[in-house]
Amino acid sequence: MGDVLVLLMHPDVEEQVVTKRDSIVKITATDGTVLGYNFFDASKYLPKLKDQNGQVTLDHADVDQLNAALKAADFDDQLSVDDSPKFVVGYVESVEKHPKSDHLKITKTKVQDGKTLQIVSGSPNMQADIKVVVAEVGTMMPSGLVIWPGELKGVESDGMICSGRELKIPNAPQKPGALILPDDYQVGTQFDFARAQNLFS
Repeated sequence: MGDVLVLLMHPDVEEQVVTKRDSIVKITATDGTVLGYNFFDASKYLPKLKDQNGQVTLDHADVDQLNAALKAADFDDQLSVDDSPKFVVGYVESVEKHPKSDHLKITKTKVQDGKTLQIVSGSPNMQADIKVVVAEVGTMMPSGLVIWPGELKGVESDGMICSGRELKIPNAPQKPGALILPDDYQVGTQFDFARAQNLFS
């Protein structure tokens, strides 16, 4: 935002400790969990960020530069690159009613590496035996929303099943509803946004 790089590492909490050194701000929960960093004058550290706004992708060399800046400012932490896919093709194995909601459903959805996630969904077309796009925990949506572990009406949910509208796919219906993928999409693979540009053409 402007010339400020905001790194989000954990969900926001009410009580925070803020430490500023040079042009770097560290935000920590009271239990010591590092919630994130703000790098002011970010283009000083990473010139490629000049005049950029919105989500940016950092590679290993970028993170090395930021770690050098942290060290120079006497911060002990070191950042690491998480380059695992965040938007993946999922398979809805089962769906059950939410005990406290008429419109929410509890899914068991298979994702990458054979993992099965419990995801609560409000999609009106949710059903078992469909392929969908899953935003796993840690994903930043096109809108800027970050997906964290959470609860919906008391039921744990670890990820989000996305609609075409939420993914900003051209000509996607502008209404709620999971994007149901064709059968030739492979479960557990990274969702291919370039290929998806023609899903609604």
